[in-house]
Amino acid sequence: MKKELQIFLTAIMFFTRIPCPKWVNHDKTYLEKSARYFSLVGVIVGSLGALIFYLASFIFSTEVALILSMVTTIYITGAFHEDGLADVCDGLGGGWTKEKILLIMKDSRLGTYGAIGIVLILAIKFAALREVPSNYIPLVIIAGHSISRFIATTLIYTHPYVRDTGDSKAKPAAKNITPQILMVSAIFGIAPLFLFKSPIIFIALIPAYFSKIYLGIKFKKWLGGHTGDCAGAVQQLSEVVFYLSIIALWKFI
Repeated sequence: MKKELQIFLTAIMFFTRIPCPKWVNHDKTYLEKSARYFSLVGVIVGSLGALIFYLASFIFSTEVALILSMVTTIYITGAFHEDGLADVCDGLGGGWTKEKILLIMKDSRLGTYGAIGIVLILAIKFAALREVPSNYIPLVIIAGHSISRFIATTLIYTHPYVRDTGDSKAKPAAKNITPQILMVSAIFGIAPLFLFKSPIIFIALIPAYFSKIYLGIKFKKWLGGHTGDCAGAVQQLSEVVFYLSIIALWKFI
């Protein structure tokens, strides 16, 4: 039980800024197994964002409450996935060879493509959530965070890790995902959907997953696989596509 707890806390420590006990570290053995809890981390992050939205909505407008919720989730994760999206935008936008793309993606500086990508993804995320009825927004936020992390996990499962550097902390988490690990991640990722009143909500998984397929094709073509930044980009895009799909399906729910 303690070992499983350490694996879970390793995922928490790796993907968030939530304080963990001092005995939790980036141990490679636990980090390799932590992928099973990626979606559960999404549930936790989404739940905190949903809580802030719920509390803020008693005082502020829906728009302000949404912004505070988004700020909360970005702060909790340290903009981990947003940074991945920005790096992918810069790399694919400015590089024409695998080596050049990987070099740009590793650069800590933010380029034009990355800045535009972040602004647009956050703007669409805000606008999409604003279209959801207020009483459903907390649940949609939780589901969006959990499902998008599960979909990002499928990228790690289907595409090989391509960075050759051995000093990357993300490398153990980005390799060796087994079908069993993927199944556990799927359970945590999809579980929030059962809280909706209609099973038609599960249709939203289809376009969200197709967004991963789309990016996966690009990653395979230009990189031959994925990096941690690629998984972050998939998480961000699939989250937004899930929200847009919810809006499209809403009249049937």
